[in-house]
Amino acid sequence: MSELWFVGLGLGDEQGLSRRAVTVLRDSGAVFAEQYTATAPPGTLARLSAEIGHPIVLLDRAELESEGPVLAALAREARVVLLVVGDPFAATTHVALRLAAERAGHRWHYLSNASILTAAAGFLGLSHYRFGRTVSLPFPAPDFAPRSPLEQIAGNRSRGLHTLLLLDLRPEVDRYLTATEALAILRERDPDRSTLPEEAPLAVAARVGRDDARGFFAPIARLRAVDFGPPMHSIVVPAPELHFAETAALERFRLPPD
Repeated sequence: MSELWFVGLGLGDEQGLSRRAVTVLRDSGAVFAEQYTATAPPGTLARLSAEIGHPIVLLDRAELESEGPVLAALAREARVVLLVVGDPFAATTHVALRLAAERAGHRWHYLSNASILTAAAGFLGLSHYRFGRTVSLPFPAPDFAPRSPLEQIAGNRSRGLHTLLLLDLRPEVDRYLTATEALAILRERDPDRSTLPEEAPLAVAARVGRDDARGFFAPIARLRAVDFGPPMHSIVVPAPELHFAETAALERFRLPPD
């Protein structure tokens, strides 16, 4: 029986790993990583590989969802690690792999780390308890313009809840949906402004967990003129009414009018 360790890298580089995680990585027979749900800063995996003395094999989404490479390694090695940017079990693919390892008779272990699912709220100063359903915004494509993201935002706002909007990425081709593109999509799909009124301010959280993290808070029209810098970006649609502490926290990121 072998062990499969799911290790969270967190939202920054290799320095965000716990001491226990580094020990586990050093003592493993095979180390895999994936970066299709989020990406680490450039050079992170190379530096970490040198530190632990093992190669880190990067798997794409198809390879990981097939479960083959990881299960094959578990058949050979006593300990295998899957290194995930953010927190491992924020993605359902990793839960499926955990279940597959169990069915094959292996044990699994979980070393959690920071996730954008909570870090965006903490960075901006919004209450975690006031977030509704998380919404994903995919890249636009011909004949593909779903309104479900706006419907989910509207549902959260109607209940007095904030919405975390995660933006699509295709790191294999170095393509990331930026906050600027996402704001344009939201405006296009909400022509009558019934979901996001002109005066309703939104927040953009860029590169949360890294040294160059930035926050921005303003109405959509003002945000669309901003350069948010390199990815990764996420958007938070605040509830129509804020707690006084949330209001004060967001003021730190408010942009001046044009």
